[in-house]
Amino acid sequence: MVVQASNRQETRKPFALPRFLTAEHPFPWLLPATAMMVIFGIYPLVYAIWLSLHKRNVVTRANVFDPAYNWFKVLHDERVWNALGNTLLYTVIALTIQLVLGLLIALLLDSDRKGYSILRALMTLPLVVPPAVTAMMFLLMLDGSFGVLSRSLYALNLLSPAKPILANSSTALAGVLLADIWQWTPFMVLIMMAGLRSLPKEPFEAAAIDGATAIQAFFRLTLPLMSRVIAIAVLIRGIDLFRIFDYVKVMTDSGPGTATETLTSYSGRIYFTGEFTYASTIALLTLIIVIVVSTIFMKLFRVKL
Repeated sequence: MVVQASNRQETRKPFALPRFLTAEHPFPWLLPATAMMVIFGIYPLVYAIWLSLHKRNVVTRANVFDPAYNWFKVLHDERVWNALGNTLLYTVIALTIQLVLGLLIALLLDSDRKGYSILRALMTLPLVVPPAVTAMMFLLMLDGSFGVLSRSLYALNLLSPAKPILANSSTALAGVLLADIWQWTPFMVLIMMAGLRSLPKEPFEAAAIDGATAIQAFFRLTLPLMSRVIAIAVLIRGIDLFRIFDYVKVMTDSGPGTATETLTSYSGRIYFTGEFTYASTIALLTLIIVIVVSTIFMKLFRVKL
């Protein structure tokens, strides 16, 4: 009896996974990601295209098929062109400042000396703060009555209390840029730091032997070798900047007037008034511009993602 029981235990099959989980075909593993992409990516895009081809009656809430109505309206809407100009200006200024600061800070932190690892870790702290929270923080600091940054500028006679930063059409965009630059410059620092750490040491050692200065080595070696990394950083950050919404919505709500209105903030404002078809058209226009500019940029600089 003991021998028979031991034989039964030996012939018992081990636990086996379902066949589709052990198959070599990648479809079962790609299915969850594909489903999420369809639900949160493809379906909203197709629905936005469908909305852009319809004219909506706000009173009756009926959508009438009229493919040319919204696109004709977009091309003749002065606020769209004003928002596009603000978006381009915002993107160019923020991208330039963040790229320059990111590269300079990365050069300063590119050291193995004691304490620099802690500084590099601290650089990532602004990235974990939600953009809406950052915008609210800078909204309070730039408040014309009690904001610490505004009062500091008053004390230095760089700003007049009669013209607060966010309430003045000529300085409101700069106030929004300040929040964006504070939060996303560390992102550029991390990318530049990774690029600097991946550079080969031999060209720099040869340049030092030949008597090249640090400035000469930077412009003739570091920048050319970092060109691909810089191009990728500009592409990723530029796409993100072009769809700016959080800081504008929280800090100025596109004001004063339309001084800080971007394409995404204008689209969001129209959406909440019930004109879903026109808001979708502006959003698609933003997407088309991003795709065209990104494709041209990748072709010019030979960027491969």
